Amino acid sequence: MLVTETAEKIKNMEIRGAGRIARAAAEALRVHALSLETASLMEFRSEMQRGSDLLIATRPTAVSLPNAVHIVMAGIGEAETVAEARSALTERAEKFIASSRHAVGKIAEFGARHIRDGDTILTHCNSEAALSCIIEAHRSGKEIEVFATEVRPRNQGLITISTLNDAGIKTSYIVDSAVRSFIHEIDLVIVGADAVTVNGAVVNKIGTSQVAHTAHEARVNMLVAAETYKFAPRTIIGELIQIEERMPGEVLPEEIAESLKNVTIRNPGFDVTPAEYVDLIITEAGAVPPQMAYVIIKEYLGWGIEEFHKIFEVNNRHDE
Repeated sequence: MLVTETAEKIKNMEIRGAGRIARAAAEALRVHALSLETASLMEFRSEMQRGSDLLIATRPTAVSLPNAVHIVMAGIGEAETVAEARSALTERAEKFIASSRHAVGKIAEFGARHIRDGDTILTHCNSEAALSCIIEAHRSGKEIEVFATEVRPRNQGLITISTLNDAGIKTSYIVDSAVRSFIHEIDLVIVGADAVTVNGAVVNKIGTSQVAHTAHEARVNMLVAAETYKFAPRTIIGELIQIEERMPGEVLPEEIAESLKNVTIRNPGFDVTPAEYVDLIITEAGAVPPQMAYVIIKEYLGWGIEEFHKIFEVNNRHDE
């Protein structure tokens, strides 16, 4: 079943990057809906919900994943037959995938405008949206260079430098802890995001907050490239984004870890960068300061405080 395979690939990071994860989940739900042979609408909804829950559970920090699933699954809410539900869901999935791909193109267009000819750019982790800005600036004829971090412990930086190399962009590859040593050679920092909260704080790959702090201290501007579906609506009512802690084996081989009886290996996958360290967030809707995160959530994702109060009340009734 594609949903199970996709969930496993997302969990094991064979599918990486918030945008790719979101599109993969939408496509898995689309294929699952088309393949389901159910007699009743209730059974169809139940099976689709089971698949949705499986996908969402794989990466709790990646807000793009539940947002994508929520958008796709909303298609079956008003359906009265299995055929209507299947058609509505597949249509929404196809629309989301197309709009997500279009979003990266718009982000590239907006982001490239903030890169000057001659800039040296630092990027951390492997962000499709962030790289699109850099590559678009290069394609437009700007002479740029890039510093890309290693990104321990999974070394996503290898994917980044491969992409930049294929684009013909001069790149320096550095270990994460070398950022401070090179920050005075950097003109601009561009990273992606896995989530953006209502107050403009950015959740991204572990190490991003250290990069941001170093850039802030050196007075180097920091841009975040993020599709609007990475903004986290539930933070409006104070819900915190869960920071995923990954397997110790990513940091140390199991046989070594087992020999260190007094050592606990901690492996958080993400950290939170305060809004005051972010100069602009580049979205497909345009470049906005982090303080405008609520506007994106309300205007582009369609969530308002009153809707969350309703959800909160329903959840409380269920808990009782």
